[in-house]
Parts: sequence; C-alpha cells; structure tokens
Amino acid sequence: MHPSVPVDEITAATGGPPTIPIHLTPWRMFADADPIVQAVMIVLLMASIACWAVLIAKSSELSAAKRALNGDLRRLGAAGSIGELHDMVHGPVSAMVEAARVELDRPASIEGVKERLSLRLNRIEVHAARRMLKGTTLLATIASVGPFVGLLGTVWGIMNAFIGIAQTQTTSLAVVAPGIAEALLATACGLLAAIPAVVIFNAFIRAVAEYQGRMGDASTEIAVLTSRVLDPGLN
Repeated sequence: MHPSVPVDEITAATGGPPTIPIHLTPWRMFADADPIVQAVMIVLLMASIACWAVLIAKSSELSAAKRALNGDLRRLGAAGSIGELHDMVHGPVSAMVEAARVELDRPASIEGVKERLSLRLNRIEVHAARRMLKGTTLLATIASVGPFVGLLGTVWGIMNAFIGIAQTQTTSLAVVAPGIAEALLATACGLLAAIPAVVIFNAFIRAVAEYQGRMGDASTEIAVLTSRVLDPGLN
C-alpha cells in the first residue's frame, strides 16, 4: 500500500494544491504497488509467458505432425495393398496400418473384420487428436481464470486507495491516483494474459479438428485397402 502523506505536507511541498505525480509509468506503478497486487501481476505475467510457450511448442508439434500425415496420405493413395505400406508410413497412420494387418491375420467373417477395424481406427484417430491437444488445456484455464485473478488485484488496489483517502482525509487525485492506477494495471495484466490465451486456444482447436479430419481420410484409405484384400472383387 502507498505510504500515507498528509495533505498539508503535499501542499507545502508543492506550493499549491496537490498535483498528480508525473512518474506513473507501468514499472513505477508495479514497484510501488502493494505486495499482494505485485504477486497478482507476477502470476499473470508468468501465465502470459506460458501462453506463448505453449503456442511455440504446440505449433511446432502440430506442423510436423501435419507434414508427416500429408506424406502418409500420398503414400496411402499410391499403395495397391496394405502389404506395400510396410515401413513407409509413420506415427498414427503406422498404427492404423498395423491394426489392419492384425485384423486381417485373424480368422473371422468379412463383416466382423471390417467392424473391428473401424472401431480400432476410430480409437487411433481420437488418441492422436487428444495427443495434439495435450497442454492446450492450460490455455483454457488461463483464459477463464486470468481476468478474475486480475480482478483480485484490482479490488485489492482499490481497497488500498480508499485506505489512503481515509488516512489523508482528502480525495485529491495526487493521493488517489496511484492506488487506482495500480488497481487498473492489475486488470490490464489479467486481460493481457487472457485475450491471447483465448485466441491461441481457439486456433489450436480449429487446427486439431483439421488434423483429425485428415486422420479420417487416412482411415478411409486404409479401410479401402483392407476391403480389397477381403473382397478381391473390388480390385
């Protein structure tokens, strides 16, 4: 909390009515803020850094996964049978091909093989999408909690401003402005953490949905190749 300064001392020092300090920079407001408000700002700064770290890490991971998947889709489209894909595909598509091989090696009716393979392919799709989303829940948490954490700092700062008014017994802006400014700075920190988190999270949701759609294309290609083995009449 800002130290209380009697209004008569302010007047005596300035030679007139209290004036608003000219050093209300963001850094000065942070340095002069109450420890609770400082802690709130530090937490929000760390949350903001975490958002950008997730963006960099997950963007790189998703980009690499999409490139690999596009290459696997080209190889699936060019393949004439499941057997041709040995060691040619990677990641989730490799797991799909292996699932098809396992089901083809098990004696069962054609419909039974197709049904079980469909279930296994769907499970691989979901697992791959879930892996791509891993870590992005932090963004949703920051987006939803960040403004409220900032609001906590705001309320605390305003309380300190009112205490300053009571101690100096004046409503001069020179007394009130620093406390109000640090309170609003806490709100700004909350928004600066939450807004990018919302944008980044929504972008990842769309990107992962697109990735899962491409995984669905891979499932279809594998199902077609499996059907050619089960029903030679389709060749």
